[in-house]
Amino acid sequence: MAGWASTVSTTCRSPRRRGASARRGGGVWFAAGGQELHVGVTDDFAPARKAHPGLRVGSDAALDELAGALTTAGAAVAWDDRISGRRRFFTSDPWGNRIELLAPSP
Repeated sequence: MAGWASTVSTTCRSPRRRGASARRGGGVWFAAGGQELHVGVTDDFAPARKAHPGLRVGSDAALDELAGALTTAGAAVAWDDRISGRRRFFTSDPWGNRIELLAPSP
């Protein structure tokens, strides 16, 4: 988990720092700049393979760098060109949830 977090240039924050109520709920929170992605835990967990968050990176170069880092780390990267003029790819987090990463709009 921490390796995935460092690859996507996020800070992994443990729920233990969020007090007793967060500890009971489990999961982990990722922070990137002013954005947060909260991943919860349930006993009957099934990863989201279609629904997904879309996370915008800072530039085309940053998107390419991130795709390379994820590939080097062994993660699948699937580039998608269904939106004309929009550079993006899909990958999965360590739990199998679909994640979209995209460059800023042209």
